[in-house]
Amino acid sequence: MSSEGREPQEPQSPTGRRIRDFEFRNSLPRVRSASFSSAAPEAVAKSTAASLTSRFGSDAQTTVKIVKGEFGYVLEDVPHLTDYLPDLPTYPNPLQDNPAYSVVKQYFVDDDDTVPKKVVVQKDKPRGLHFRRGGPRQKVYFQTDDVHACIVTCGGLCPGLNTVIREIVCGLSHMYGVNKISGIEGGYRGFYARNTIHLTPKSVNDIHKRGGTILGTSRGGHDTCKIVDNIQDRGINQVYIIGGDGTQKGAAAIFEEIRRRGLKVAVAGIPKTIDNDIAVIDKSFGFDTAVEEAQRAINAAHVEAGSVHNGIGIVKLMGRYSGFIAMYATLASRDVDCCLIPESPFYLEGPGGLYEYMEKRLKENGHMVIVAAEGAGQDLIEESMKAMNHQDASGNKLLLDVGLWLSQGIKNYFASSTKTEINLKYIDPTYMIRAIPSNASDNVYCTLLAHSAVHGAMAGYTGFTAGLVNGRHTYIPFERVTETRNKVVITDRMWARLLSSTNQPSFLSSKDVEEANTAEVQVKQTEEQPKQTTEDEVKVTGNGSI
Repeated sequence: MSSEGREPQEPQSPTGRRIRDFEFRNSLPRVRSASFSSAAPEAVAKSTAASLTSRFGSDAQTTVKIVKGEFGYVLEDVPHLTDYLPDLPTYPNPLQDNPAYSVVKQYFVDDDDTVPKKVVVQKDKPRGLHFRRGGPRQKVYFQTDDVHACIVTCGGLCPGLNTVIREIVCGLSHMYGVNKISGIEGGYRGFYARNTIHLTPKSVNDIHKRGGTILGTSRGGHDTCKIVDNIQDRGINQVYIIGGDGTQKGAAAIFEEIRRRGLKVAVAGIPKTIDNDIAVIDKSFGFDTAVEEAQRAINAAHVEAGSVHNGIGIVKLMGRYSGFIAMYATLASRDVDCCLIPESPFYLEGPGGLYEYMEKRLKENGHMVIVAAEGAGQDLIEESMKAMNHQDASGNKLLLDVGLWLSQGIKNYFASSTKTEINLKYIDPTYMIRAIPSNASDNVYCTLLAHSAVHGAMAGYTGFTAGLVNGRHTYIPFERVTETRNKVVITDRMWARLLSSTNQPSFLSSKDVEEANTAEVQVKQTEEQPKQTTEDEVKVTGNGSI
């Protein structure tokens, strides 16, 4: 049922009070937003073309819509197709006739529903930053027969990739009756290499039982114009992009080019990183599986170390910049004597150093287990600066193997300094962990993430990442999840719990603690503050895109 000629509806705040002012921050010159302009979408696109560069890694930024309410309430909204295509018709959501959902009392999400970023607040503090709640809407902006969706996976492997692919396909098909779904093979470069496969519920039925991704993946290979050209040529109007922060930056560039061209194409991201370092969201899919599998490696190291005299087991786990897997696997296993992560500096020799602590543990227990995240201790490795200047195709620093370096250093120390015979075993389960299927917990999480992205795209939202915030599914602007990385806060209670569990020294000087506190304050200020408006700000009154 078309909504052409309908009266525009004013958005309301969660308090029920109508909000009429929307504040937009954009990197463009002073140009009226397309959703409030009488000009044709093509004309609007042309007027902004000179101001946007569509190359990946450029200064082009996603439009951020800020809605302010009472008591310090701030909603950082995501783009909507009607922002630049204001006259799009709407249609009844097919779910209202789906027998599977007929018993649900309130299945559709209210347009006013938002989710707070910070769940714990004080009575005299502002209500703070909110994000739009994910879920199905009563009206959709795509007719079933017109939808041509595509799915692409980028970056490294992670448990749950196939589950997300499966549930996007099944969600589109079973909930919305979509039949035209394409899989882009080989990551971003697959768009202009024209490698695609047709996806159906039958073809993806059991892929969640396999590790990896049936679509293949790659790093880099991002050419925004070529990708959007391919999307336009194929008639694709929904793009689902699964990947980490680099992939989401690419998705943001694709969205900007699509918006510039005035195309009716929804771009939805599903955040993927086994390291759990994507900002804002509670956790990324595959993380629970990674922690569970990491425990197996830790257990093997513990058995090996405990079976010989002065046995030392070293396990290197993933965590290029963030040590979440190492920290949670250590807390879960309870067999670890020392956990080393990138966020917490440590030193080897001298009083309070790692070597001294190892001597003490070996005398007490006769064996010990060390867990090291791959990014730990990089500043201590000889000639590390030369290696750190090298990058992979995604722009990530190529790190030296801290496990091998640490193993050799420990052997040299005990052989030369203490004349103590040790039996050291080094285990690197990295690729075993990345390649396994997701566990039950992650399978459920992947399903909900995929369905949330599908609901958002069908409802006309675009330029967003679907993620869990305080236990609720939300739509987050690309810019929010790519501006910073989530890291372990070494002045937080969780790290203190780990230190208490392992009984290891913190290795921190007063200077380290002061720097950590300063960094934490800066991160909190960045995350809690809404995007600042600039001189290019456009203030409008009207129906907006809600």
